[in-house]
Amino acid sequence: MSTISTHILDTSRGAPASGVAVNLEAQNADETWTELSHAWTDSDGRVKPFFLVDRPVADGTYRLVFDTEPYFSALGIACFYPQVTVVFNVDDASQHYHVPLLISPYGYSTYRGS
Repeated sequence: MSTISTHILDTSRGAPASGVAVNLEAQNADETWTELSHAWTDSDGRVKPFFLVDRPVADGTYRLVFDTEPYFSALGIACFYPQVTVVFNVDDASQHYHVPLLISPYGYSTYRGS
């Protein structure tokens, strides 16, 4: 069974994004979503514990929902994307899935990390 982790870097500041709420959700057969975990990033932009769930997850479709507006508001910065949702597939139970997020007030990027 797979594990999932994430971290957030603020590319506009060149620093980790701390205090960002992150939800991990799994898609159900009827296309609704079930929350598996809810956490906040630490001062290194990481969710502690490092893995978002304390047990491995099965193959399927998942999404990470990052609540970015409060982060930018606390810095006194307006942002265009108040929330970032990243949907991805877990298709190999033997692998770890690391899904980092790079943010700025007017853009974001993600990739499959290691």
